[in-house]
Amino acid sequence: MKLRAIVVDDEEYARKNLIMLLEEYCPEIEVIGEASRKSQAKAIIEASKPDVVFLDIRMPSGAEGFELLDELEEKDFLVVFVTAFKDYAIKAFNASAVYYLLKPIDIDELQTAVEKLQETKKVFTEDPQNFNTYFSSLRNLSDTLLRNKPNNRIAISHTRGLKIVEDDSIIHLEANGNCTMLYFKDGTRYLDTRTLKTYEYLLDSKKFFRVHKSHIINTDLLVEYLNEDGHFAILKTGQRIPVARNRVTDFVKMLKI
Repeated sequence: MKLRAIVVDDEEYARKNLIMLLEEYCPEIEVIGEASRKSQAKAIIEASKPDVVFLDIRMPSGAEGFELLDELEEKDFLVVFVTAFKDYAIKAFNASAVYYLLKPIDIDELQTAVEKLQETKKVFTEDPQNFNTYFSSLRNLSDTLLRNKPNNRIAISHTRGLKIVEDDSIIHLEANGNCTMLYFKDGTRYLDTRTLKTYEYLLDSKKFFRVHKSHIINTDLLVEYLNEDGHFAILKTGQRIPVARNRVTDFVKMLKI
């Protein structure tokens, strides 16, 4: 089944270009409308109930896109942010587990985003409660990008949908192929499809340290470092995490700061 989509961008060329790319390279998407203003977009979304909204967040001040999402009463669609934002904003997008496309749009990235949209739509349809968590994550993103509020909340995509966590609740993270297993203080764990390298980038480097190619630990929970019969970080939970030989020097230096 095709995903019904709306494209929202105040620049006509950008809007038409994205529609053309979707029609040519993404047969899974049916574009059912387009809008150049927040009020127009709101009316179309409320009337047509799309599956996904491709939303520019520079229209024109940067706030209108998020204001549009806040003003809508029924939130049962997915969002792909189309943006010229770079650098720190990418970290905020990834922490919110949202889809985004950087201008100029790369066709491969567009097709990848559409594939992920189809997977997510299926999961969210099975449990609509996921949309509440999803839009809560978008509010966190808005605070981070527009209001410069510090944000230590991370959205995790797992097999049943989406979960938002405080980074303090994470004990450690372990690579699982191209995915990451996250272990929490309450004893739960979740498998996210993002790599450990992505989490190394997302998490606060003052609090989380990559001790091994397969492990990142929450240093607030570190109680001991052992170097007998190998190198190990011992956590408050009793977990014994290996420290790679080539990371020992930096790890010990971090401990002494």
